Amino acid sequence: MKKNAIINVHGKEISIITKQEGDYISLTDIAKHKNEDSTGLVILHWLSTKYTIEFMGLWEQMHNPIFNVTEFSNIKNEAGSNGFVLSSKQWIEKTNATGIISKTGRYGGGTFAHRDIAFEFASWISAGFKLYLIKEFQRLKSDENNRLKLDWDLQRTLAKVNYQIHTDAIKENLIPKELNKTQISFVYASEADLLNVALFGKTAKQWRDENPTTKGNIIDEASIEQLVVLSNMESINAIFINQGLLSQSQRLIELNKMAITQMKSLLIAQR
Repeated sequence: MKKNAIINVHGKEISIITKQEGDYISLTDIAKHKNEDSTGLVILHWLSTKYTIEFMGLWEQMHNPIFNVTEFSNIKNEAGSNGFVLSSKQWIEKTNATGIISKTGRYGGGTFAHRDIAFEFASWISAGFKLYLIKEFQRLKSDENNRLKLDWDLQRTLAKVNYQIHTDAIKENLIPKELNKTQISFVYASEADLLNVALFGKTAKQWRDENPTTKGNIIDEASIEQLVVLSNMESINAIFINQGLLSQSQRLIELNKMAITQMKSLLIAQR
């Protein structure tokens, strides 16, 4: 571990340690925003959800060559059953996970997670707290003269894992095997534009038609607040798709309600 740092997020001190693999943020400190006296239980409840396990498993497969995929599959199959609980220690020991680490010691101890995972945990705590965490993390990196690199990493961090879970849910639930590649691409694009319409009020094509001279796309031009909400929407839409209870039009209505509520909360918090 190279160094420690502390940022103040909404009145809470959040510890950060930097390793060769990247920045690891204290989940224990984040959990204090929800329950000051029972941070371990807060983390335990989050770790035990099926979506969290899928998210962390995908992150490990993307970054950890020694990840125990077989044991991960066993854990994922058990998730959601009555009485299922998963601690960070169990997750690390059973799967050789590297995205979460535990530190001992009176000062600086607790459960830490790679920033990708920590941002997702913060989102589970609240969308507003996630935004505060991201902004303070940005400020820290700006002070380290890495702002340009962080801006690029930030967008990728908020999108990459949730995006993969979202596309996996589409592949497993919405694409019949007889579709050809063109039809499959249409399904993916349709779901991507579902999120675009819910959040931005327009499809990617409509945005391009309105901005013909802009080099980037609708996501490239999004604000941090919009990126936070978009990553949350990808998570929720994946859950909706896996549940199979709502039609696409019904999902659009629910996602739009969520986008409006979260954007209002985030923008009010900035005043």
